[in-house]
Amino acid sequence: MSIKINSLQIENVKRVKAVFLKPTINGLTIIGGKNRVGKTSVLDAICWALGGEKYRPSQPQRDGSVIPPYLHLVLSNGLVVERKGKNSDLKVIDPTGRKGGQQLLNEFVEQLALDLPKFMQASSKEKANTLLQIIGVGAQLNELERQETDIYNRRHAIGQIADQKAKFAKEMPYYPDAPKEPISASDLIKQQQEILARNGENQRKRQNLQNLQTQADAIQRQIDELLSKQKIILADLEIARKSAIDLHDESTEELERNIANIEEINRKVRANLDKEKAEEDALEYSNQYNTLTAELNKVRQAKIDLLNNADLPLPGLSVVDGELTYNGYKWDNMSGSDQLKVSVAIVRRLNPKCGFVLLDKLEQMDLDTLNEFGAWLEQEGLQAIATRVSTGDECSIIIEDGYIAEAETPAARETPKWEAGKF
Repeated sequence: MSIKINSLQIENVKRVKAVFLKPTINGLTIIGGKNRVGKTSVLDAICWALGGEKYRPSQPQRDGSVIPPYLHLVLSNGLVVERKGKNSDLKVIDPTGRKGGQQLLNEFVEQLALDLPKFMQASSKEKANTLLQIIGVGAQLNELERQETDIYNRRHAIGQIADQKAKFAKEMPYYPDAPKEPISASDLIKQQQEILARNGENQRKRQNLQNLQTQADAIQRQIDELLSKQKIILADLEIARKSAIDLHDESTEELERNIANIEEINRKVRANLDKEKAEEDALEYSNQYNTLTAELNKVRQAKIDLLNNADLPLPGLSVVDGELTYNGYKWDNMSGSDQLKVSVAIVRRLNPKCGFVLLDKLEQMDLDTLNEFGAWLEQEGLQAIATRVSTGDECSIIIEDGYIAEAETPAARETPKWEAGKF
């Protein structure tokens, strides 16, 4: 069970002359009053009583008083804490018989509960580290964040290269009419020579046909004389005619054009090959980028799952990019009420035995926000003792010139009248 403050009596500490207070066990107890009347002195006195000598004010005794400071706190676990006498020595009375002293108080008094501004004024990273420390996932989250940064940097570099490759490939010329491979002049010349050889053979056959035709004409004129020879020649003629009827000459025009333009053709081929290679490179880097994106998303999801499954002190709390967030908002975008909720919840988890927290200067909150914060404290079973520059009804007590004013507040009606040197 968390320990709270049942009652406190303070005399001659800083600006306080005499104050007796029974704080609300669950919820918000507001110490009101104007400036410089002793409100903050009450909180400083509680810090000194419970936190030890490091919280001792530099001038603890009230100006003008010949009586030394006196502090008397009764805690919900039965402990009585006193500081009195010339040296304001600490005395802790434990009804269970355990040894008293500051060491006993340190078991359940959380330092940040006495000095909440220390947490609230810390950097976003320090707040996040405190949260990760108390939920026990700091080392795991740090490793995931290291992996995330490493993958992100590699992906970023790959993405830049992929963009450069794609841009380079896009700007390169391409010739769709060029062949796929560079051509050879010797191959073209060889093809040309083969065609010329075939064409020469065709020409020889045509010449042979012409010769035979001439002979046939001569035989016709001498038909009577050369009849037997005519039959032989006519037979040969028929054979030659059949041999030559399907012959077609091949054109060397395209080869001659290619030979003449071989350098230009090969330039286009090389340009096309370079463009295709550049496009392949760009695609490869794009695929690498997509693979790293998948890895990055996996690590980020692992971070989300780690925090979602953690035992957080307040629903909606998380750590994003090393910064504390609440309901999706970073610290500087949270309302004052939410900042207090987050701070109190984290400080409470640091030491669950400590059921109270001290808050100074709540005048920044309007009444609706103040009521909302007080209701949350009651719901969470937390005790908060706070100061506010106000004399309104929201104040549990009002201090005037070091004393509790004669105000019609519930706490004031229950507060015993003070007599000099006596509670």
